[in-house]
Amino acid sequence: MSENSVQPVTESMGENRKETSAEPKPRKQIRVVGAAIVRDGKVMCAQRGGGKQLSGKWEFPGGKIEPHETPREALHREIEEELLCEVEIGDEVCTDSYDYDFGTVTLTVFICHLLSGEPRRTEHQEFRWLDPADMPTLDWAPADHKAVSMISAMCFERR
Repeated sequence: MSENSVQPVTESMGENRKETSAEPKPRKQIRVVGAAIVRDGKVMCAQRGGGKQLSGKWEFPGGKIEPHETPREALHREIEEELLCEVEIGDEVCTDSYDYDFGTVTLTVFICHLLSGEPRRTEHQEFRWLDPADMPTLDWAPADHKAVSMISAMCFERR
């Protein structure tokens, strides 16, 4: 071997190994659901609580889909746990994915209507009931942007 050759072997703790290009680690996939809860023509927007990833960002309340659940089952469970109320789950708005540094979040959002109870803050720092057209004024979590854009163009009847 000449002096100017590059050797494809490195010394590491006394053993020789070939250098290989590092393959990227598969991204963590996180499937979640969100509820666009409508009341009197307005949509409930929830601000994430402190001490969490994306703290202070706005989102549709909901959470992770467990392996044994459908998106609708997960949303029903999450709203009961997180908001302490019950909703009727209506039409699916959209499903969209966003690559965060902690993994890829795939969010499915549904239009929902309150059946019983009043939403209570157990995990969020604030709720706002906004006209759909005003929703884009908030600082939304990136995974929610597509749904916000679609819902902000909708008009809901007052019940």
